[in-house]
Amino acid sequence: MAHPRFQDELLDAVKEGDEARAQALVSRLAAQPRKARAVLEAMLADPHALMRQAAVFGLGVLGGAASARLLEQQLAREEARGDYDGDSVAEEITRALGRVEEAGARARLVRRLERLAAGKTQPVDVDVLAGALWKRRHPDLLSPVRRSLDRLSPPVSNVVQGLLTLLEKTPEELETWARDSLVPVVRKTEVITVLDDELPDALVPVLPSFISAASSLVERAMRKDDEASRYCDRLLSLLIDEAERVLPMLSQETRSELRQLTRRLVASVALNCSLRAAVVLKLVGQPEDAALIEAHRPAEPILAKVFDDAARALRGLKDA
Repeated sequence: MAHPRFQDELLDAVKEGDEARAQALVSRLAAQPRKARAVLEAMLADPHALMRQAAVFGLGVLGGAASARLLEQQLAREEARGDYDGDSVAEEITRALGRVEEAGARARLVRRLERLAAGKTQPVDVDVLAGALWKRRHPDLLSPVRRSLDRLSPPVSNVVQGLLTLLEKTPEELETWARDSLVPVVRKTEVITVLDDELPDALVPVLPSFISAASSLVERAMRKDDEASRYCDRLLSLLIDEAERVLPMLSQETRSELRQLTRRLVASVALNCSLRAAVVLKLVGQPEDAALIEAHRPAEPILAKVFDDAARALRGLKDA
């Protein structure tokens, strides 16, 4: 494959958000990692942010210590730009470091967190950074995350607090914590936000506790577009992303509770929450739920199609 063609095809895949295609393109060069890395390194010097983002994605796929070093060096350059393009590439670098299977990747991410806590970089990608650190989780993270949290202020500190909660608690402790009504909803929201980046098998059994917490908030989430509806929205987003893995593992009791929860949330004034509730209800509902979904169908055509598809799928259960 000629280098210009490879660069153009990788750029198109990244621009379209087609990660599978982008990964396949890089994998075709991976048989010669030094050559592939040289091509991607040259792309890092491009003035266009999307080309640099494509290079960063490619280095994340290649992995290894050499790629991680290049990514950290490029991160310093992007942070120094102090503009939107630099921030967007820095965010992609953070994601890539979270994927790289290399011993030093965690330390490189910790250094970014420490620069953020010291006010040396803008907190534009704190959610992405917390998710990347969670993917590279290790007991050694506890101390630097605690130190950084002491220097951060809300709202930046919230998701870092969520990361720390996950690092500190055993699955059993997290179950009790999720059901505790005295724990602020925002704390639970940020834990779910981090889990949405990666849900380990060990924490799948904890999800019923988070579903029960949502059930206790449902009245408020239906009436207001506030932290309660945001929590429910984030939880439903996680369940949608992990549906094939998680839903079959839920007990009948929890599936029933989830069905009742989503039946209520379909009527939420928070549109995102209502939309995701319709999607989850399609997965756990019964044919009689179709009429409820249609009753709360929004007028906007694209959003309405989500509700129509859900109602059609549920009605189809009668014929299955």
